Amino acid sequence: MFPSASHRVGVDPLAAAVRRALGLATLGSLMLGSPALLAQTAEPATTLETVTVEAEALSLVTEGADDYRVAQTGTATRLDLTPRETPQAVSTVTRAQIEDFRLDAINDVLESTPGVTVERLETDRTYYTSRGFEISNFQVDGLRVPMPYNNVHGDMDTALYDRIEVVRGATGLMSGSGNPAATVNLIRKRPTATPQASVSTTLGSWDHRRLELDVSGPLDDEGRVRGRLVAVGQDGDAYLDRLHRERGLLYGVLEADLTDSTQLALGHTWQQNDSDGNMWGALPLYDAAGNPTDYVVSTTSAPDWSYWDVETQRSFVELSQRLSDDWSLKGTLTHLDMVSDTQLFYLYGTPNADTGGITDDQLTLSQYDRHLEQWIADVHAKGDVEAFGRRHQLVLGTDWSQSRNQQTSRYPTASFDAGGQGLPPLDDWNGDYPEPDAWAAFPSTVGDATVKERSVYGAGKLDLADRWTLVTGARVSWLDTVGEQYGSSQDTSLDNELTPYAGLIYDLTDRASLYASYTEIFNPQTEMDRSGQYLDPIEGASYELGLKADVFDGGADAALALFRTEQDNVAQPDGRVNGREAYKAADGITSEGVEVTLAGELAPGWQASAGYTYLEVEDAEGETTNTYIPRHLVRATTSYRPAALAALKVGARLRWQDDIERERDFDDGKTRQDAYALVDLMASYDFSDNLTGSLNVNNVTDETYLTSLKWDQGFYGAPRHVMANLTWTY
Repeated sequence: MFPSASHRVGVDPLAAAVRRALGLATLGSLMLGSPALLAQTAEPATTLETVTVEAEALSLVTEGADDYRVAQTGTATRLDLTPRETPQAVSTVTRAQIEDFRLDAINDVLESTPGVTVERLETDRTYYTSRGFEISNFQVDGLRVPMPYNNVHGDMDTALYDRIEVVRGATGLMSGSGNPAATVNLIRKRPTATPQASVSTTLGSWDHRRLELDVSGPLDDEGRVRGRLVAVGQDGDAYLDRLHRERGLLYGVLEADLTDSTQLALGHTWQQNDSDGNMWGALPLYDAAGNPTDYVVSTTSAPDWSYWDVETQRSFVELSQRLSDDWSLKGTLTHLDMVSDTQLFYLYGTPNADTGGITDDQLTLSQYDRHLEQWIADVHAKGDVEAFGRRHQLVLGTDWSQSRNQQTSRYPTASFDAGGQGLPPLDDWNGDYPEPDAWAAFPSTVGDATVKERSVYGAGKLDLADRWTLVTGARVSWLDTVGEQYGSSQDTSLDNELTPYAGLIYDLTDRASLYASYTEIFNPQTEMDRSGQYLDPIEGASYELGLKADVFDGGADAALALFRTEQDNVAQPDGRVNGREAYKAADGITSEGVEVTLAGELAPGWQASAGYTYLEVEDAEGETTNTYIPRHLVRATTSYRPAALAALKVGARLRWQDDIERERDFDDGKTRQDAYALVDLMASYDFSDNLTGSLNVNNVTDETYLTSLKWDQGFYGAPRHVMANLTWTY
């Protein structure tokens, strides 16, 4: 159990020892930070209770509690709003859910989030969708993080996060450019006012091993300087042949109360993902005659020499200043440095219908390197004002970002002799295929592009009348891109791009509200029209009507949303002019649907988070499109701690989707994945105040399913597997 608030720092020898060790370890981890950022002197994070910037929603932690809901969220507007005051669909995966179901990676978290699908196209590259569109917007502690290509390389570990919030629909007010899908906000753990520590070890199927350390508390007797250190080591094989993964994480953060009204925070995260035997692309789903390949679940297209290594370092500095009882000012600077190093192997086309074999001319080898560097800065003021006899909340801010994305791909040429061996049927293949001796000697294609975006924004929660509230705001953005990617120019420039936000809320009762909202987002594009002018940005908009209520005696949040999401100005081919392709802007994709969500305590000891989504997606001609996205989707997690046996907790997680399909690239047929349900079970027991054991069984019915049909290739998801965990806390 964590110490009570009455615990006096310095009295307990163990606490003093933890404090000294934490200080040394946290400072050591910060020394691993980005030299570029450490050379600067001005970065921020979130607000701490001791500084009493009490309006900061990011200071509302979920760790240490069984709760499956949060009291406030600021992801959509940076205003401090309850879920019922937020005029958009919003869901939160709390620390309790992460620990109950061992959601150790962001992919696991988003697979538990209502309205979100996780498209695992390859073993080490993942896309996400919501409301029919790819999710392209991420935040860390409410600060937008540009994400090139709308995908994530490797697994993002969740040990350093308190919770993950997801706002669905267009989110341009806080995200700037992107798609009208959703924004995912990763909210980091912060140092605690009292000492605490935990050590967690997990063993599981396929030699899965994980060790996690989390130490936090004050570093001086007065508690004005606090630190936290999170460290993770993970190693194991996988259900897929030849796939082996290693993961390391180190997160250190310091907070210091410089004065009674000023707080400085700085932190650094280092994560290393190393995969051997990873897939680039996936498996052919049918042969040359159109017959399903029906490989066994463990089949992979990776040779034994393939690998995908990703190192990510993220540093931040944050300065928070209380200006008055009603107003605060915060500035944040973040630096991200991500390096990918890979050797890859790709299969084209379809296997021979008679033999199941694949010839050498259907194979491509590549060595791919990537370096992504980002600088992101934000300064904003937030507070309350009195006007017209009522109290209102305002936020005003500006942000700036620069992202440079460098890529190099090397491809073996005819001089590389593979011996004409091809491949046997993949489920009989042992991964043996010649590896080039000198990758650097092969021709390469490169990309180097830099995107700069700066914005000013403002938002307000206006108390119009006793039952009426208006949440409104706008963002003005300037965006410049220079460079090229693989021979295609990325040069674009946008000025004064206006992104409005508006939501009107009417309180039916003290516990129920109706709302209507309109939100926008934009996405630059590099295609040119017949006159040589760049097309205007793709415009995304979301319309939403809904009902939100506090239910189960105020212990849970319930919501019903009707939505329509549009994407227009999408580039369409318009012939050739002077030897180049020309394009014209046209209406794009429209999605409509219904979402129903519930999160919180339904009865004493019973927590739940559940959501159902119905979706229709059409193209500009009114034809059904993006059929790889399920039209019916259920996400649900629940846990129960009986009053008669409070040491015991049991729970279940359900992920269900209806059937999906896609038209094949190589014939006129369709590939189909039938509807399926994945059921996970968990049980934990507190052996003492300090020691807890748990057991998780995932996919208990051993369902066989494809992880995605976004591409004309795919692979199967994990069969039934088990994880056992033992956690000691102080």
